[in-house]
Amino acid sequence: MALSGGMDSTALLMRLLADGCQVHAISFDYGQKHVVELDRARANIRYLADWGHEVHHQVIDLTSAMSSFHSALTDDAVEIPTGHYEEEQMKQTVVPNRNAIFASILYGHALSIALRDKVNVEITLGVHSGDHAIYPDCRPQFYSALANAFEIGNWDSEFVSFRLPWIDGHKETILRDAEAAIEHLGLDFDIVFANTNTSYNPDSQGRSAGTSGADVERILAFHAIGRVDPVPYVKPWEEVLARALEVEEEHKGVRA
Repeated sequence: MALSGGMDSTALLMRLLADGCQVHAISFDYGQKHVVELDRARANIRYLADWGHEVHHQVIDLTSAMSSFHSALTDDAVEIPTGHYEEEQMKQTVVPNRNAIFASILYGHALSIALRDKVNVEITLGVHSGDHAIYPDCRPQFYSALANAFEIGNWDSEFVSFRLPWIDGHKETILRDAEAAIEHLGLDFDIVFANTNTSYNPDSQGRSAGTSGADVERILAFHAIGRVDPVPYVKPWEEVLARALEVEEEHKGVRA
């Protein structure tokens, strides 16, 4: 699996462990401004280890290949846009070909495990329907085409498959599934999600701004399940929640 250190992939990690899977998690340093997410991923791997849950984890450095890609996430000359996560300006946060690059590495890793250990391997990703409007490389047809290309381009590809459990869900779906998985594992929900980062523009202390589209989507999801997000924000929870709700209402007005 790809473990970004964000909310979705962390929830997926919890689900896989609760299901009894042997997990190989790969994180990518691609020159992203919110590189604090990798520190959060490592923190959760340590937390899991303390409670007897082993995860094979590695961080792959892609900075030389991807840090020059034109995107608000990697280019210092492009500011992180704010507003609703489905608005047009959020396309500035697309990193060209990112998920294709990640998936290619994941596939090579998965196929290597399959051949070495004589097992079937699933590549699991936390993509969901909330990503579809802005991120074309999170859509089901993209992964269908990618899986087909990888099958054509490799021997023994019958041992590897893609699993996208939340492709038709959304962030509330993800959090509710994570609640059940974390309870099953006997872990602390707040500790797990305090060890994540969703914000594209955290401050120098790693606190979430609460203003990027990714922030808004996350805040609304925690509110929907009746929880306070345990991740640190620049402003108090009540303020970031009020702003997220306001952004959501404004977006509904625009669509209407």
